[in-house]
Amino acid sequence: MDEKLKRMRELISILTQASRAYYQESREIMSNFEYDRLYDELLELEKETGTVLAGSPTQKVGYEIVSELPKERHERPMLSLNKTKSVEELREWLGNKKGLLSWKMDGLTVVLTYEEGVLKKAVTRGNGEIGEVITANARTFINLPAVIPFKGQLILRGEAVITYPDFERLNEAIPDMDARYKNPRNLCSGSVRQLNSEITAARNVRFMAFSLVQASEPLDSQANAPLDSQASEPLDSQANKPLDFKNSRKEQFLWLRRLGFETVEFVEVTADTLADAVETFAKRIEDYEIPSDGLVLLYDDIAYGQSLGRTSKFPRDSIAFKWQDEVQETTLSYIEWSASRTGLINPVAVFEPVELEGTTVSRASVHNISIMESLELGAGDTITVYKANMIIPQIADNLTRSGVRDIPAQCPVCGGKTEIRSVNDVKALYCTNPECQAKKIKSFDLFVSRDALNIDGLSEMTLEKFIGHGFIREFDDIFHLDRHRDEIVNLEGFGEKSYENLVEAAKKASHTTLPRLIYGLGIPGIGAANAKMICRHFSYDLNAMREADQESMCAIDGIGPVLAKAWECFFKEPKNQEILDHLLKDLTFEEEEQTEGAQPLAGKTFVITGSLEHFANRRELQERIEALGGKAAGSVSSKTDYLINNDVTSNSAKNRKARELGIPILSEEDFIKLTGNE
Repeated sequence: MDEKLKRMRELISILTQASRAYYQESREIMSNFEYDRLYDELLELEKETGTVLAGSPTQKVGYEIVSELPKERHERPMLSLNKTKSVEELREWLGNKKGLLSWKMDGLTVVLTYEEGVLKKAVTRGNGEIGEVITANARTFINLPAVIPFKGQLILRGEAVITYPDFERLNEAIPDMDARYKNPRNLCSGSVRQLNSEITAARNVRFMAFSLVQASEPLDSQANAPLDSQASEPLDSQANKPLDFKNSRKEQFLWLRRLGFETVEFVEVTADTLADAVETFAKRIEDYEIPSDGLVLLYDDIAYGQSLGRTSKFPRDSIAFKWQDEVQETTLSYIEWSASRTGLINPVAVFEPVELEGTTVSRASVHNISIMESLELGAGDTITVYKANMIIPQIADNLTRSGVRDIPAQCPVCGGKTEIRSVNDVKALYCTNPECQAKKIKSFDLFVSRDALNIDGLSEMTLEKFIGHGFIREFDDIFHLDRHRDEIVNLEGFGEKSYENLVEAAKKASHTTLPRLIYGLGIPGIGAANAKMICRHFSYDLNAMREADQESMCAIDGIGPVLAKAWECFFKEPKNQEILDHLLKDLTFEEEEQTEGAQPLAGKTFVITGSLEHFANRRELQERIEALGGKAAGSVSSKTDYLINNDVTSNSAKNRKARELGIPILSEEDFIKLTGNE
């Protein structure tokens, strides 16, 4: 069963990737035949297991929009866990019993109810007594089974979480730095409690089960009983028969896994093995993708745990372990100021390096001037630092409190005037220069993008850090990161290897093509396809291109007065010419193949759809069209001259549209004949 579920997850991932490539990116990563074969395999496995996993392409999830989330009282109060930071206390608590030690996940607790094999209800923890009903949103959790083979009533608890990689990806998509989520838990909470479930679906929320509350079936049905021993918990209803799990929480976890649920990762422990297990978890936390703020220890013996009862606040069958913060004393060297795209200039404490949780730390964000003032933070102060949840460096206290001073009057990026503003009673420093490079992060992001210079590793978040610290002021600074090697290596999230990879990527990207450079300059309205056409029109003569006026630009097919004016205005700006001159000192260009005489596809627009046989992929065919003077578009319109589809007679949407507009539909063979390259 486990192998079948594993294969199902693999198939869902492969098929989803193929669908996304085909429908959203206009490219194919597998043939229709291969897709259908894998789809049929998944369908057969779903029939065999009786389980349909969330996100399965065999299912269509309907999104739901509500005006507000309804409230519901929990049948059993959801209590918090008692906590300790002492491994010795954990050992005393466990005694001579066997326990299960697992991650304490940092997300949003959710209670799920399944009936007749289908998810019927999902409710958040809320205040422990009353939660919010989020059933439609839960159905979009990427790993949650939509259908399970158990047809009785199942109630379980778990944590809705968003992984660190997904958190970083989603945060990077938020242009306003101040609007970004501070941590994955906040993002997860906001995602799970959406009024529009389509938004939840886009957030990659996962569900990790950590407790089976109830599993029962009608008295006249025993077909689903997995084991024959003690119930998970006593039930009030006499109409249902509880399932038996050999009086073991571990058996419950294994049974849930067989149904298709992902459970929290756990290990069996005794008092003798507990300390080593805690240490193993501690070593892994820095690389663990699911946010965690500690561990949970649970008695494996169900009956024993239940016999202990509970306090008014805590159950007695489990206890939480919080990481003991390692605190080190050090000296604050200076406050570094880092500008963001919103104009906010963030203070960062730079201190004498100390060892924390096995790594060397020398920096910690202070966030704003209000926090600086509360700590009375000044250069030379003796401070204590720690890692929150063993990951994020923070200042614990300032022992000498010399006072805040030397708040910069000028922006560290552009030199513009700064001012202190109070927003919601929080004081922060801002750059007032509307032309500050830090506010133009999108232009740098375009410059390093795939169709431009294609510099791997320079994400928008990394660019923002580098620009904020003054490492990058113009495009050409990207090719001189060696000037800031020591600072980059010591930045949070970076190191020697990351630095070397960035330098190597920039070096590789410095040998490029002229169309990539033109597109990367960010001239308004000039896309990758237009950049290629312009370069071909001017025979790749950059000097002629930068001197071109509106009239000569309008002579290019596909370039109208608006784009021509934008082009001329861009190159009339001395600063832009200066930026380009600086860049040219660092770049070398590939020799472009010049096409003699008239290009056979000049002025023609093509749309490509369906699978290809003669060309490796759509990008290769698109490049062939452009090399012959044509243009490739994404959708059929009245401006389309030809649709390329090997299935000429199909009744697809694009074929129908082409027929309605009288647009010829070509196979690859037809296209090759048209271009005279048989």
